Amino acid sequence: MKISTDEVEKMAHLARLEIDEPQKEKMAEQLSHILQYIDKLKDVDVEGVRQSSGASFMQNVLREDELKVSPGPDVTLANAPQRDEDFYTVPRVVK
Repeated sequence: MKISTDEVEKMAHLARLEIDEPQKEKMAEQLSHILQYIDKLKDVDVEGVRQSSGASFMQNVLREDELKVSPGPDVTLANAPQRDEDFYTVPRVVK
């Protein structure tokens, strides 16, 4: 499956991302490669392979919390479609 730059532009709009033309082309190529790989996985013969119930064999690895400096509202709100000073403005969901 091939992803077009128009489809990338639509996805970027929905995600509220601003990307230039070279980025759109690169993203379209990368997403197309990912989808081609997924198509290959559909053709893998899994006959006789025991079904797994997920990642239950994995252990949760915890780490110590790390204090980091916040980038600030100008950076975090740069792509916000609407804002009120240092806050996101979103449509009301609950009445």
